[in-house]
Amino acid sequence: MALIDVQKVVKQFRKGPETITPLQETDLQVEKGEFVSLMGASGSGKTTLLNLIAGIDRCTAGRIVVNGTDITTLSRSKLAQWRASNIGYIFQTHNLVPVLTAYENVELPLLLLPISRSERQKRVEIALRAVDLVDRANHYPRQLSGGQEQRVGIARAIVADPTVVVADEPTGSLDAETAEQILQLIIQLNSDLGTTLLLVTHDPDVAASAGRQLKLVHGKLVDDRRAQPTVSMRQEAM
Repeated sequence: MALIDVQKVVKQFRKGPETITPLQETDLQVEKGEFVSLMGASGSGKTTLLNLIAGIDRCTAGRIVVNGTDITTLSRSKLAQWRASNIGYIFQTHNLVPVLTAYENVELPLLLLPISRSERQKRVEIALRAVDLVDRANHYPRQLSGGQEQRVGIARAIVADPTVVVADEPTGSLDAETAEQILQLIIQLNSDLGTTLLLVTHDPDVAASAGRQLKLVHGKLVDDRRAQPTVSMRQEAM
């Protein structure tokens, strides 16, 4: 059974007298350990699909089963609990709390879980080590570069050892060099840790780094191809 099973999912909402349908009867299966990219123009439904799988939004029709749990049947409170334990989210603009240190930002998701303070400390240190930011643990976001802020965001996404990590344009607000570094870190999470990754992007080069690439047009999945991750320009130059 696939880790993620999306079955005939529809998403609609009202905008005045008009009904908007950003996602139309979509089926998708993702296996454990896959790295999948979602591409499409603005309004194509890719972020909608990402947020439905992450339990951030609810579908209008259809089912979404993640690791054996039908998240479309969960109450609001149960869904929040499920999300805290199963989903790591990497945002485009970091979404760090400015009054908290890097350590405290990474620790935030763990405060929702029934674990001890010592276990939280252990997990935060492991996550910061994974993104090479142990020496910046006590720095505030304003004291970090954009790339370092995004690394903190990645550490926060993986600290609870989630079932799935979703990323919405994680390199979109970064310069080319920093974006490449962050992309390589994301690829490493998948290859070294076996993290199941779903990544939304407008960039074909970023999409091509995934082992599987999906394309959505007007709320419909029109392309689903598998490919080996490409070698970055920087790696070719080495």
